[in-house]
Amino acid sequence: MGRLTVDEYRQSEKTPLVVVLDNVRSRHNVGAVFRTADAFRLSGVVLCGISCCPPDVEIHKTALGAELTVDWQYEADTLTAVERLHQEGYRVYAVEQAHGSTVLQQFKADVSSKIAIVLGHEVKGVSQEVVDACDGCIEIPQYGTKHSLNVSVAAGIVMYQLSDLLRVDRNDIQS
Repeated sequence: MGRLTVDEYRQSEKTPLVVVLDNVRSRHNVGAVFRTADAFRLSGVVLCGISCCPPDVEIHKTALGAELTVDWQYEADTLTAVERLHQEGYRVYAVEQAHGSTVLQQFKADVSSKIAIVLGHEVKGVSQEVVDACDGCIEIPQYGTKHSLNVSVAAGIVMYQLSDLLRVDRNDIQS
């Protein structure tokens, strides 16, 4: 199937996209984010606040070892993580329904800079102070009676869309 080995993965070029989890409480959601980040070869994951960190049996159960391949960091305070990412040259976007948000399909990735997306707590979402510190919000349009998605599902949708945009613009799609 042409899959990379762990060593090949670690040495491979990564998509300049980082996922920040703002107090995500479910270990299964954290594991699913790791697994999807591995699939799209993202630059990393930042776990903040109450988000559980590897090594953890429940994360491993969902991540299937992706927590061993994807670079990750822990930061107690999400706002501190966002400020650090800004200092490292990232444009940071909250994935949140908010006034003035950009619909995901209309989001234009600035490929000259690195991007980080912040996803929030399963019930409370991304904290307002973090939203305010971001460069904007990306919203996934929803057409049913529910106006929220599971955090790992939302992460997967946005990771797919943005990694596709960034990889196409960088002309490094592998066949």
